Amino acid sequence: MSAIRIEGLTKSYGSRRVLVGLDLTVAAGECFTLLGPSSCGKTVLMRLLAGFDTPDAGRIVIDDTVVADAGVHVPPDRRGIGMVFQDYAVWPHMTVRDNVAYPLKIARFSAAERQERTQAAIAQVGLAGLEQRLPAQLSGGQQQRVALARALVSKPALLLLDEPLNNLDANLREEMCFEIRELQQRLGITVIYVTHDQEIALAISDRLAVMDETGCLRQIGAPSELFDHPVDAYLYRFLGVANFIPLRKVARAWRLPDGSTEWVGRPPERGGDHITAGFRPHDVLLCRAGEGLPGIVRRASFLGSQVDYLIEVGGMTLRAATDSRHAQGDGQMFRDGEACRLGFHTLQWFDEVWPEGNAIGAAHA
Repeated sequence: MSAIRIEGLTKSYGSRRVLVGLDLTVAAGECFTLLGPSSCGKTVLMRLLAGFDTPDAGRIVIDDTVVADAGVHVPPDRRGIGMVFQDYAVWPHMTVRDNVAYPLKIARFSAAERQERTQAAIAQVGLAGLEQRLPAQLSGGQQQRVALARALVSKPALLLLDEPLNNLDANLREEMCFEIRELQQRLGITVIYVTHDQEIALAISDRLAVMDETGCLRQIGAPSELFDHPVDAYLYRFLGVANFIPLRKVARAWRLPDGSTEWVGRPPERGGDHITAGFRPHDVLLCRAGEGLPGIVRRASFLGSQVDYLIEVGGMTLRAATDSRHAQGDGQMFRDGEACRLGFHTLQWFDEVWPEGNAIGAAHA
């Protein structure tokens, strides 16, 4: 297992600055995920960790070994790292066994040790019995397992996974996600996983870091911490479907964007006239009468286990979701055009600049 320490890492390509003074520590044996939008610098960071590129400034320490610093660059094959890419990168003319054994062949392991390690790695990823097949005879998930076995065969202390499940269909992606997590826990290996998929990041991680478009780390922590207690609206929006209602204080009343609908309840006192309520679709409580914000159902979509609603409220369109069985039992199934009332299980509060609901602000409990 390897602990990773990154200090002041900076990297530019021409005039484009990708990473600026990035600091990050990953504990030994941890499954750590870098989550962020495309082109935010996630893959650049992985290439710097792997040794495929060199930083402009800063240092990288793996365990107690400095692998990148001013005047220091340990090559990839001496960093004790395994890596799996998005496009599998398996050789089409080689069998499963030959693909997996290739790193050991390059490293000049004996034939006996190559055979033993290769077979063990193939068994670890559930491909025993398929050793003689070519990649063209395998499914996408099986090809990804070949790539994973090849990364593990050298017994690396650190495994880098760069969007490894992107090319798989949704069901297989979910299955492979949990298989990777189980394998990581069984082997006790340190994993850094890069993805833009929030569900994978939340499911697989001990901790995760969210990067924004500028390459900055917005927040680092356990998945539940980031999901339930985001530091700002950017995090809240990025980690799932989010609704935002910007409120403005008018003569002691808080009003929605249409200027006439009054907020039910009292927002936290922040000393200003603008604040934004954030909530998930499942945080919405729908009823036909009583207290709550008045709304009109513009679209009701039955999705099996849940009903997804698009609701017009106070000059805005919001998403709501309810459990279809409970809604049917309570007589709370709504149709297009029906009036409703909205309450909320939980709310996050953000400081925002009126009336821009997409502004980034600080979160408050």
